[in-house]
Order: sequence, then C-alpha cells, then structure tokens
Amino acid sequence: MQSELTLPTKAHKSKKNKPFKLPPRVKKMAWLTLSVTVAVGVWWLLSVIPSTAQSFPNPVSVAQAIGTMVGRGVLLSDIGSSLFSVAWGFIFGFVLALPTAILMAWYKPLENIIGPWIQFIRSIPPLAYVPLVVVSAGIGAKAQIIVICIATFLVMTVTIYQGVVNIDPTLIKAARVLGARDRDIFIHVIVPAATPYIITAVRLGATTALTTLIAAESTGAEAGLGMRIQSLSQTFDVAPMMLYIIIIGIIGITLDKFIRLFERKVTKWQDK
Repeated sequence: MQSELTLPTKAHKSKKNKPFKLPPRVKKMAWLTLSVTVAVGVWWLLSVIPSTAQSFPNPVSVAQAIGTMVGRGVLLSDIGSSLFSVAWGFIFGFVLALPTAILMAWYKPLENIIGPWIQFIRSIPPLAYVPLVVVSAGIGAKAQIIVICIATFLVMTVTIYQGVVNIDPTLIKAARVLGARDRDIFIHVIVPAATPYIITAVRLGATTALTTLIAAESTGAEAGLGMRIQSLSQTFDVAPMMLYIIIIGIIGITLDKFIRLFERKVTKWQDK
C-alpha cells in the first residue's frame, strides 16, 4: 500500500511558528522588578563609595530605621498628621480651583482681573509666604492646610482653565442653538469635555500637595513627615531621614495610581 503523506496546513504552520508572548501584566511586573533591582543596586553602590556614603545610608540601615522610629512612637503619627494636612489642603484647593478656572475661561473680564495675580503668586515659592501664613493663622495644622491649599489651588486652576479654553466652540454654539442656558452648558458641555483636564489637575494637585509638605510643616508643626525630615537633618540622622523621604515617594506613587484608576473609569466614554 502506498503511504499517504499529510502536508501541514498553513494554519498549523502559523500556529507552530507563532512566538510566545508574556501577558502584559507579567511583562509589566518584570520591568518593575528590574527597575527596583537596578535602583537598589545603585543605592547600595552609593552607600559604599566614600564620597557619597554619608548621604546615602545602605538599604539595611534604612529598613532598620523603621523599627527605630516606631520605637520612638512617632512614625505613624507623622504619617497621619501629614496625610491629614495634605488631604484637607488638596480638597480646599480643588473646591476653589474648579469654579475659579471655569469662570475665568467663561468670562473674559474675570480672566483679565484674576489671571495676572494667579500667575504672579505661582512664581513665588511656598516657603516665601509661609511666615505670612503663620502670622495670620498661627502655627499648627491650620497654617499647613492653608499653605498646601494655596499651592494646589494655583496649579489646578491653571490646568483646568486650559482645558475649558480648549473646548471646541462648536459644542457650545450647538448647545445655545438648542436653547441651553449658561448653567446647562456648564453642567452638560463644559464639565464633561474638560474632565480629562480636571483629572490631570487632580494629579498635579496631589503631587504639588506632597512637594509643598516640607514648606507647609515648617510652620511649627508638632508632627509630620516634613517636620521630621527637618528635625532629623539638624542631628544628621541620615537613615531615618532617607526613610521619611521614601515614605513620601511611596505615598505619591500610591495616590497617582488611584487617580489613574479613577481616570480610566471616568473617561471610558472617550474610547467609544
């Protein structure tokens, strides 16, 4: 009997030769692991070079500083105090920035009056007006919240303003033709169209709140990450200082991740 040879079909060939691909999540975790490994390696290298060893304690010393600061009973209270100031300063800044930015973009006279002052104050570092805040509000959490509120308000106002200004005028004209009033246009046209810019403003505001933290806590705070960094710098206690800097960075990354997740859920309609 003559044997029959079965040639592989095109589908079988393509399936066999198809290269293996890692799932996106696994690939992302692999890159993250590599990034962290390289960063820790560079950190360890800096900790053994004589010229940088004093500024960069090795990772083991920083990890041990967690127990030291917990033993002193200040780590959790410092984190809680800073998060309290950052949260309320950011919330007040956003509540003020959203209507201010929309009104500035909507009414030209208001922009001409307020706009130059916002740009003027933005160019002043928060540390410069901290003494004025202390004189008017006293020392403590109230002054910290005011400083963070001012910094976040300025950043978010400019970002949201740019989003509203860049809205397609055709959408507004179409709404007016259909009989929409200013209030309806605000709610149903401007806010949805400017949502990506508003969320970007939230991200920038959260970052600004954290970067302003040290300046805000120089108002005579009794606890807080920024206050503790300043206190530790006076005694050259470098390992706990590095720990607190890392904690601020971790809080910042965590906030950014939550905001990005919220952004994906809110702006799903843009992908359709």
